Amino acid sequence: MNKKYKYLDNINFPVDVKKISQSELKILADEVRNEMIDAVSETGGHLGAGLGVVELTVALHYIFNTPNDKLIWDVGHQTYPHKILTGRKDRIRTLRKGKGLSGFTKRSESEYDPFGAAHSSTSISSALGIAIANKLSNKTDNVIAVIGDGAMSAGMAYEAMNNAGASKTKMIVILNDNDMSISKPVGAMRSYLAKILSTKIYFSLRDTIKLIISSFSKRFSKKAGKAEDFLRSAVAGGTLFNSMGFYYIGPIDGHDMDALISVLKNAKEINHDGPIMIHLKTEKGKGYKFAEKSEDKYHGVTKFNVNTGVQEKSKSNIPAYTKVFANTLVKHAAKDSKIVGITAAMPSGTGMDIFAEKFPSRMFDTGIAEQHAVTFAAGLATEGYKPYAAIYSTFLQRAYDQVVHDVAIQSLPVRFAIDRAGLVGADGPTHAGSFDITYLSTLPNFIVMAASDEAELVRMINTSVDINDRPSAFRYPRGNGVGVNLPTIDEKIEIGKGRIINEGKKVALLNFGARLNECLVAKENLLKKGINITIIDARFSKPLDENLIWQIATDHEAVITIEEGSAGGFGSHVAQFLTDKNLLDSNLKYRSMILPDRFIDQDKPDLMYKYAGLDANNIEIKILDTLNSKVVIKKIN
Repeated sequence: MNKKYKYLDNINFPVDVKKISQSELKILADEVRNEMIDAVSETGGHLGAGLGVVELTVALHYIFNTPNDKLIWDVGHQTYPHKILTGRKDRIRTLRKGKGLSGFTKRSESEYDPFGAAHSSTSISSALGIAIANKLSNKTDNVIAVIGDGAMSAGMAYEAMNNAGASKTKMIVILNDNDMSISKPVGAMRSYLAKILSTKIYFSLRDTIKLIISSFSKRFSKKAGKAEDFLRSAVAGGTLFNSMGFYYIGPIDGHDMDALISVLKNAKEINHDGPIMIHLKTEKGKGYKFAEKSEDKYHGVTKFNVNTGVQEKSKSNIPAYTKVFANTLVKHAAKDSKIVGITAAMPSGTGMDIFAEKFPSRMFDTGIAEQHAVTFAAGLATEGYKPYAAIYSTFLQRAYDQVVHDVAIQSLPVRFAIDRAGLVGADGPTHAGSFDITYLSTLPNFIVMAASDEAELVRMINTSVDINDRPSAFRYPRGNGVGVNLPTIDEKIEIGKGRIINEGKKVALLNFGARLNECLVAKENLLKKGINITIIDARFSKPLDENLIWQIATDHEAVITIEEGSAGGFGSHVAQFLTDKNLLDSNLKYRSMILPDRFIDQDKPDLMYKYAGLDANNIEIKILDTLNSKVVIKKIN
């Protein structure tokens, strides 16, 4: 730590938190908040969410006996204060760096992280599983799940609540209601929670009821509890949570330390046979004025100046792929009223906020509900609309059944704009787009494209507008393009046709996606060794350019495919074609370069691709090895 703190300097684990008095917890919370702000200003990362749960984090570790009591955080990006208090204080400035702390909860990182999470809405399900395990093992440890109001827009949360309420298993769910996820949450749940919060009489009656109940003798407390339930129902109009079998407590000021301590202590000690829901009202970005005033509450930040709040800006003038996608789609939408945009709680991350500014009535944010988003898009497609579902690769995984059942089988022309394809850097393996090539290319009648640069992305969007008989997808990486000029929206690609970038001899390098620039660097290095290779930008994983693949397979000694994806993707489809055509029975050597069969930890993207063996140097090594090899199929460790 760079600063000196009265209490935090002496706190390394939750047991140390219990050594100070309740009145001192407020000062500790302020110190944790300051330390978090200072650390994230150096590392970048998720700021606003963590600032909003500082008091809650301190209170939870004060009341409960973690790690024996299991504390599960939904998504995990709000856990920086939790990490500071659970033995990771001295490493907090390694957040999201290579070999540093994860930006999310991670089981292998700490025993205080009982469940890893970086995608939303998993906390209640996992907490129920742990609580049931405790019951089966006759353990009395508490299980606490913390979930945000944004995550409550996902169906999985309701599935879990439905199961938990019916199970009659004690667990505590804390609803952290800050009226924000990454952007403003959407849907009926937001309106419902706002209605509860706006019923101000509920606060005063609850305080009154509490006083009345506390004055009753124990033999009347059960009846008093029933009276409280009746009054709560009469005042608040009943609650969804009560109906689902939860004992509902709230709303409570999530920044009032004394109130938190009291409520958490009562929830811990109450002899209630079933789940408890504690509804907190908090403020995302709390305690840092620049975050409080920001529209997104400083959800995710780059390095910044603590005193001014100014974040570091990219020094590149090259546009990001996300903006290239958004601006191109806007141009098409201006000419075609059937184009609509869909995103699942990620309007800014996918660029759909740009689309929404121009066409607010044609932009739909479904909340954190990717399954619904995909089937919603399918419904639009049945009526002749042209839906563009802009979803990160890693989040589209959550809707795979809908992609298969609702889109692919019916051959509906939903267009998937797959952002964050490939390795993504600081967010690590949970957010890497490693599998979409495989899980989409395996589907019959699906068009799967990958942009090798920002100009190709524009051409793929242009092409997708006219694909009206089947689903299509185009994938593109996080970050900036490579600096090429952008074509007009009239330039299109023939479906299933690749392009020859360089003609050489002996080895043909068949690229699918954004490794093309690395291929070109490898080519220049090989030229210095007197080796001139053929480079092809495949463009399509499905349908394959079979004529071009046949041509290079018969004209070269070796074919090497490269892609930013897992086994079973583009290279596997090429290998299947070569096998079907008996081309591998000849003297042709075939190799594939893919992401390795392991999850790659967070680091700078260039280093991650180096570790994955997909940088220019590894491409060059692969080509030289292939030329020297006399074995057609070679196992690569």
